[in-house]
Amino acid sequence: MIEAALAWLAAPISGATEHVIAPAVAWHARLMVAAWAIAVPLAILIARFYKVTPRQKWPDELDNTFWWHSHRRLNYAALAATALGLWLVWGASARSDALFRIHTLAGWSVLVLAVVQLLGAHLRGSKGGPTAPRLAADGSIIDLHGDHYDMTPQRVWFERVHKAAGYAALVLAVCTIVAGLALADAPRWMWLVIGLWWLSLFVVAARLQVAGRCLDTYQAIWGPDARHPGNARKPIGWGVRRVTGSASVGAGDGKPVAPRP
Repeated sequence: MIEAALAWLAAPISGATEHVIAPAVAWHARLMVAAWAIAVPLAILIARFYKVTPRQKWPDELDNTFWWHSHRRLNYAALAATALGLWLVWGASARSDALFRIHTLAGWSVLVLAVVQLLGAHLRGSKGGPTAPRLAADGSIIDLHGDHYDMTPQRVWFERVHKAAGYAALVLAVCTIVAGLALADAPRWMWLVIGLWWLSLFVVAARLQVAGRCLDTYQAIWGPDARHPGNARKPIGWGVRRVTGSASVGAGDGKPVAPRP
């Protein structure tokens, strides 16, 4: 019975007796799955729910950069894997069937959105705030102004585009991977493993969302103190939690800090 089950799992989804695929195409698929089924979903999950980590004493402890470095490194790794995966099949013979066209169109759309994210990251503006004030040439503090701290139009539009493009790329990536698996007539175990992985991510995300872990980025960095200008506007994005604070709540009291040597 075990042998029969293993044979069934190893067989192509179409029921064919063998699975044959060119090595370059196989590595293209592996790299794209690693990038868009694993790295990017994890990057989004961490950025959404781990701006404040479980053991962090927020709002007494602010600006935890764990999510930022994890999000950035995972996405850069995904972009590198995507570029290599694209190079492997560049110039390969195309097919004329509808499924191949869907895979190609969705794949290029994902790549365009990835480039938008990469370029947009350099347009997010300055940070500002108590821990990143504007400094004079002699190192003295000028003021706390910054695109993020003041939530300027540039920063607002960056967050809107960044979040919308990120989620759109994730949805299109799922479509691209499913179409790719079908094109390759992938073994049943691949469908099962990827499907269970996505289901696990969805369950984890749902539980974290219900638990209120999706805290507004602004408050994760500067706290809920009402004196911080960005706390006067609504958070950007769906399901984002914001805490109502006062001028005496948390460590983010808006006072400039001396620049580090």
